Amino acid sequence: MQTPRESLRKFPQPLDRVAIGLMVVLIVLIGVLLLSGDRSAPRIREFNWDGKQVGADDRAFLLAFSRPMDHPSVEQNLKIQPDLRGRISWAGRRMAYTLDQPAPYGTEFTVSLTNARDRFSKEGANNGILRDFQAKFKSRDRVLAFIGAEGNEAGRLILYNLTQQDKKILTPENLAVMDFKAYPQNDRILFSAVERTNPPQSLAEQKLFTVTTGIQINAPADLSAPSAPTASASPTQPGQITQILDNRDYQNLKFDLSQDGRTVVVQRLSRRDPNDAGAWLLRDGQPAKPISNQQTGGDFLITPDGGSIAVAQGQGLAILPLQPNAEQDQTQPLDFLPKFGTVLNFSPDGTAAVMVKFNTDYTRSMFLVSQGVQKEILKISGSIVRANFAPNNQVLYCLLTNLIPGNTFQEQPYLAAIDLKAVREGKPMEQTLRPLVLLPNQREIQVDLAPDGKALIFDQTQADDRAKSEVSQALSGSKLWLLPLKGDLSAKTQPEELPFRGLHPRWLP
Repeated sequence: MQTPRESLRKFPQPLDRVAIGLMVVLIVLIGVLLLSGDRSAPRIREFNWDGKQVGADDRAFLLAFSRPMDHPSVEQNLKIQPDLRGRISWAGRRMAYTLDQPAPYGTEFTVSLTNARDRFSKEGANNGILRDFQAKFKSRDRVLAFIGAEGNEAGRLILYNLTQQDKKILTPENLAVMDFKAYPQNDRILFSAVERTNPPQSLAEQKLFTVTTGIQINAPADLSAPSAPTASASPTQPGQITQILDNRDYQNLKFDLSQDGRTVVVQRLSRRDPNDAGAWLLRDGQPAKPISNQQTGGDFLITPDGGSIAVAQGQGLAILPLQPNAEQDQTQPLDFLPKFGTVLNFSPDGTAAVMVKFNTDYTRSMFLVSQGVQKEILKISGSIVRANFAPNNQVLYCLLTNLIPGNTFQEQPYLAAIDLKAVREGKPMEQTLRPLVLLPNQREIQVDLAPDGKALIFDQTQADDRAKSEVSQALSGSKLWLLPLKGDLSAKTQPEELPFRGLHPRWLP
């Protein structure tokens, strides 16, 4: 056995002895820290909505803590102002707060957390109390787009920010806009238009364009789809137009844009062969390609996942995959619903759809189709024109018509809400259908539900008899109306007239 004198002989240099002494001191200090525990205060390492601008699709935020937390102390002390109801779930040191409803647009929110403590601290101890936390985030501005209807705005695409009271004309005077749809990040709008010429061009001469809005959204990362497109890093000037589809060999008819903004489907008709008609696909900036399935000539709607389209055929509705011609092995329908004539809309999460059946007694029925279950929710003698799901899928806002008694065929349009929760409980139509607003009798009405579910917007058009052009019908006096929605279907609200003229209004996502 070695004596201490013999051990020291192995380290004859003074520097070696100093190093050994420091190591012993460090070992003693580490032992003291381990015995006394971690006295540093827990903190929030990450809040993924901090300083961000959230939309209707952003339904949950995350808080990441530096240490395991006492769950009740966090849940009882978490504050959101203004109030946003939701539910809390945990995964280790991460807490998720999932909203019951989308955050109302045009609002700034403050998230704060005080007096929360970590899991291992004792009651009354000061060393385990979370550092006071406060952060802010905003919801997107309330923005709508419409086609102008008076003066030099007639036929041009107009952007109006209700939150900031700001109005922009996006398209030039030489283009007459026919239809449009906004991209999910609001930075661009897809639209169809014809050039103003003398004599005027036919509606069949329309081309497809995109135009920048100048909107830049600082959106949080989409945790469920990390590869989803986001807004550009640098803002662009509004009104920058790019043509994405010409009309040289084919006439462009109806089009639709997928929810993620990656897919455009266009109905096209060959100028040389009338039998060459069907849907074409534009995806990820690639050239347009005809969809392989030849049964795509009817009215259609892209499904929420962007992978297929619902097409009205002579015998019913078909769900067809979106595949180009090169993939000939995937042309069979994914599903076929023989008794329905058209699909009005899909729920935002894609779990349900609203479809219309044309009955033999000249009535129309509205069906809610969900997970293979088809449930009739409405049957009327008038028309079922449009339907929009509320963000929570509990209410359906509809544009319907009643037949006016008399010798001539006339319809009275009106806006209504259908309580889907009451429908699922089996209540009769008299208790589920709630009329909202009686509308003037006109040929066509466009109505759209705000992405946060807080308002409906619709137009009231009055055709000008002086308009002779097939391309651009100057709809002087066309009004836009806003109907606030309070969530309580029994509450009566009155529409508000907006201070400008236009038609075909749509909210930006």
